[in-house]
Amino acid sequence: MAFAAPRKRLGQHFLTDRHVLARIADALAPSATETVVEIGPGRGALTEMLVARAARVAAIELDRLLAAALRQRYDGDPRVTVIEGDVLDISLSQAAGATKYVVAGNVPYYITTPILFHTLRPPRPTRTVLLVQREVAERVVSAPGSEAYGALSANVQALARPEIVGQVSAGAFTPRPSVDSSILRLSPLASPVVTDDEQPRFSEFVIAAFGARRKQMRRVLRTVWGIPADEAERVLEKAQVSLAARPEVVTPEQFATIWRQLECAP
Repeated sequence: MAFAAPRKRLGQHFLTDRHVLARIADALAPSATETVVEIGPGRGALTEMLVARAARVAAIELDRLLAAALRQRYDGDPRVTVIEGDVLDISLSQAAGATKYVVAGNVPYYITTPILFHTLRPPRPTRTVLLVQREVAERVVSAPGSEAYGALSANVQALARPEIVGQVSAGAFTPRPSVDSSILRLSPLASPVVTDDEQPRFSEFVIAAFGARRKQMRRVLRTVWGIPADEAERVLEKAQVSLAARPEVVTPEQFATIWRQLECAP
């Protein structure tokens, strides 16, 4: 089947290495009873492997021409549903038609972070495997105290256990991107650090804190929350965070303890 040329505007870099495609499918490991929501199926290379393993695949594709080609390819196959649209405007659980589902995809670099958090909205998939820019994956999995740890790390790790399960060179794509990629797997925590209702406000607080990442947390709380020094010290001591600590050493659990105290303060 002939396809139109990749559209730079949509950040299209098609994964063509079948070995890498198999590694993504293996990392997701869909069972014969599971539904896969595939983000950005493109020309359908990964779709083909997922269909062979899962009960059903719901493929969400923004590109009208690619969506039409996929519909033609799987016409009459009840295992495949092609949804044309922006994944950020689509409920993944509704696309799956179930509250239990898994997610896979080759994510455009320019909207990686929004898509990551979209997959973490409830009801969350049982697991998610995404091909993302290597730098982003490394930030997501970074531990407190490491150079790459930041707001993205803390916010994702408050909801899921992230792990890098493979590295992918730029040569595995057509056209070739300027950076390498990683296969990132997210497994939602059985007991998230914050509840679904708390998550948006918690996330805003973490982002604001890292906006002043060079400052000590005592100063961060005074700046971000507008509280006096003695109140900031009391909050940090209760969270077992050093008064001289900076945001990059604060764990997601400690951020949650600090934030809840601030939220509940009169």
